[in-house]
Amino acid sequence: MRQYCKVETDGRLLIVTIDRPEVANALHPMANQELADVFDEFAANPELWVAIITGAGDKAFCAGNDLKYHAELRAKTGARPQSPPKGFGGITNRHDLEKPLIAAVNGVAMGGGFEIALATDIIIASEQARFALPEPRVGLAAGAGGMQRLSRQIPLKRAMGMMLTGRHVSAREGYELGFVTAVVPHLQLMSEARRWAHEILACSPMSIRATKQTVLRSLDVPALEIAMRNLNYPAYVAMTRSEDTIEGPKAFAEKRKPEWKGR
Repeated sequence: MRQYCKVETDGRLLIVTIDRPEVANALHPMANQELADVFDEFAANPELWVAIITGAGDKAFCAGNDLKYHAELRAKTGARPQSPPKGFGGITNRHDLEKPLIAAVNGVAMGGGFEIALATDIIIASEQARFALPEPRVGLAAGAGGMQRLSRQIPLKRAMGMMLTGRHVSAREGYELGFVTAVVPHLQLMSEARRWAHEILACSPMSIRATKQTVLRSLDVPALEIAMRNLNYPAYVAMTRSEDTIEGPKAFAEKRKPEWKGR
């Protein structure tokens, strides 16, 4: 039985809700491990093609590390809590997931919470969402990928302006900076996240995985010509050999919706 998150499925869609509203959905090692287990199951389940992650309540997506828990643990044992190998929220160090992830940010996304959102592919934000990497204000640094991801997803000077001050950014400013995909009224957040998920589900999952893997791996290739020439990525190769590559053109010619197999 899960203690720190809620999980529901809607056809091919998995919805994960961080469920610690009493601490603004902050995470401690046990919650991190539970989320890692959930996303391990998502990655391994061929029937699930897209996931949404959000937070319980109306105030917080995830406030980051549960600093009170960390302080109490260090006071008692002197030990520093460790995150699971797959990273904060079970996803920030998960570099082999080709299935798309959507963050539905319902409130504050601070520190590790913002790093969870940055590790997803699409961020849908409530108008009341706020983002920050405030770790320097408490003597820490954004060690779950925030420093590396934000500086790759928006212009460097804008990213440095956020990270070197720890300042809070509104959902609208996040959209203008480019790390937020869409901003919607708070009450429409989950319906909008679901709408994006279903737009993705209308496409072949083989094509989606090939696209995600190729885009992310190509970021490491500085020369455009070489990046375009190298399409030997596993998900791309799997797509070219899949039943979906036959079904898609056939459905188009027959003027019907394709019946994707995902294989």
